[in-house]
Amino acid sequence: MPTRDELKARACVEIDRCAAELESILNTILRNPEPGFKEVKTAKLVAEKFKQLGITYRDGLAITGIKAILKGVKPRPAVAVIGELDSLVIPDHPRADKKTGAAHACGHNAQIATLIGVAAGLSRSGVMSSLGGSVALIAVPAEEYIEIEYRQSLRKQGKIQYLGGKPELIRLGEFDDIDMAMMTHTANLPKGKKILLGGTSNGTLAKQAQFIGKSAHAGGAPHMGINALNAATIALAAINTQRETFKDGDTIRVHPIITKGGEAVNIVPSDVRIETFVRGKTMNAIKDANEKVDRALRAGALAVGAKVKITTLPGYMPMQNNPYLQELYRKNALRIVGKGKIVPAGTHGTGSTDMGDVSQIMPAIHPMAGGATGASHGNDYMVSDSSLAVVNPAKIMAMTVIDLLADGAERAKDVLAKSKPALTKAEFLKLLDNLLKEEEYQG
Repeated sequence: MPTRDELKARACVEIDRCAAELESILNTILRNPEPGFKEVKTAKLVAEKFKQLGITYRDGLAITGIKAILKGVKPRPAVAVIGELDSLVIPDHPRADKKTGAAHACGHNAQIATLIGVAAGLSRSGVMSSLGGSVALIAVPAEEYIEIEYRQSLRKQGKIQYLGGKPELIRLGEFDDIDMAMMTHTANLPKGKKILLGGTSNGTLAKQAQFIGKSAHAGGAPHMGINALNAATIALAAINTQRETFKDGDTIRVHPIITKGGEAVNIVPSDVRIETFVRGKTMNAIKDANEKVDRALRAGALAVGAKVKITTLPGYMPMQNNPYLQELYRKNALRIVGKGKIVPAGTHGTGSTDMGDVSQIMPAIHPMAGGATGASHGNDYMVSDSSLAVVNPAKIMAMTVIDLLADGAERAKDVLAKSKPALTKAEFLKLLDNLLKEEEYQG
């Protein structure tokens, strides 16, 4: 029976062997960005790569998701390795799609290349026959919580229930046969650092507010109208007045945009719409801030006598990295990138990810790898070093899988024995359903 180190070496050799192909995948996806639940070309590419590796898969999960299983000696414990299919929409990004404005400004193209790297390393090396559990390879749609109106239309058509890819896959049962999960994001790390182990991150709710007024001639008879844009403007100002009530330790973030400001400049606006997130470190903090935002939205309607329809949508749960998985990942990262190149665990990020949802129901980790330049979600963000952004994390995750599942999966069993998820699947889904709220207020 080969040792763990021998199994790891075999997997890493295969990953190195396909490094050029992984860089090609990275750049192909960069040239073909697709927002969530629209990732048709990206999903097709993943399917083609699984076929080339001889890996059986299922596709069309949550519209565009793909899942494959690498079988070991036993089906459980099962470790999921995850990559995200979707892009952002940033029209002024230099690699944006000219028609849709879609652009990879968060490194998901690197995640999918990394996922294929892990698949190649574990399948081509033959190490699965020595592992006491299985590996699920999941390409997940729609991590970026954008285009809410479009996703709401999918929900109303019954095509999805939740607006993020991972909670939707949880609902569909695609995590029922999985015991723990990992993925590696790409980031612009501090100089000299190659891996960030991560810690916690904010959860989020998503909100839509539609202010309904009354049309009138904006020049000839504005007094006969009810200006929905004024209602929205007052609501935005009222949200800003709440900021001093947010506790620093709760890391609350509220960042609204106006998605519709009126129909024509010579008509009193009668239909004005706002979208926002309400983010925070804990669900209690998020719920408190959410009520304050609702009060501000009602105040805008009340001030001018408009109506406001407020829709609150479940977003993502706070991220909790499992310390036992994190330590295994750290030790393997140390072997790949060397001393002094790792940012320790324990940081808190004020962004949000639906990997947080996974972390609430099973042990999960969401570290970061270097190799990117520019600001995340900015028009200058680019994955510039495929060795750091793709090859390194593919090796680290493959090695961590081997640590977990070698020797009869003793380490995976140990992680499960020490880890108590915050929520069962049923509790998680009930929580999401209870967060959904629709209100109509006549000011």
